[in-house]
Amino acid sequence: MFWLGLALVTERIVIPELLDHLPADDPEAVRSRLDLRRINLLMGNERWVCRTVRRFAEAAGRGIVEIGAGDGRLCNKLALQFALAPVAAYDLVPVPDGLDSRIKWHRGDIFQMKVPPQEGVMVANLFLHHFEGAALAALGRWCGNFEVLVFNEPDRARLPHLLGGMMNPWINRVTRHDMHVSIRAGFAAGEISQFLGLDSRRWQIQESSTWRGARRVLAFRI
Repeated sequence: MFWLGLALVTERIVIPELLDHLPADDPEAVRSRLDLRRINLLMGNERWVCRTVRRFAEAAGRGIVEIGAGDGRLCNKLALQFALAPVAAYDLVPVPDGLDSRIKWHRGDIFQMKVPPQEGVMVANLFLHHFEGAALAALGRWCGNFEVLVFNEPDRARLPHLLGGMMNPWINRVTRHDMHVSIRAGFAAGEISQFLGLDSRRWQIQESSTWRGARRVLAFRI
């Protein structure tokens, strides 16, 4: 089976995902985004991000930025959670329907945009694994303006491939393909902070992985 062969891959491999190249209104893209919502729910990704940001309420009150905001669900939750905080979101897609009016949406290539001049919290959920090399280093330079970093990414390990394969009957072909591509492009222990260039003399870094397939990094200023 597809997932079994991929489970044996140990090096990080980044290739394009199908969803990234489909029109937003394509029926397969719409279905795949619904699949991703369910996967996020099962993995507890957004719950973990929100719970972690709550630990740093003072920093969050100075501003929250989400990169790779997608359908806006996570930044909506954060805006609701921190009703007085400025919230900004960055993505290539147009402003999604139902976005909280307080959220400032920045559409475009993040690498062509200025780093936000504010302090506060930066979050990213299932976004960093799309990049490698110089692109990750560039994102790491974005991190320098923030007090707290909260990242949730695919864990590059065997078990996530197995669990993903078990979901095949309930997800469409785009999600079936992209799930394993994402895991192959995911991260092993220590790689996120290494690739972003987070200096351990400036950042306290906490990292964990879950059996459900998430690799999570929290970094805050020392």
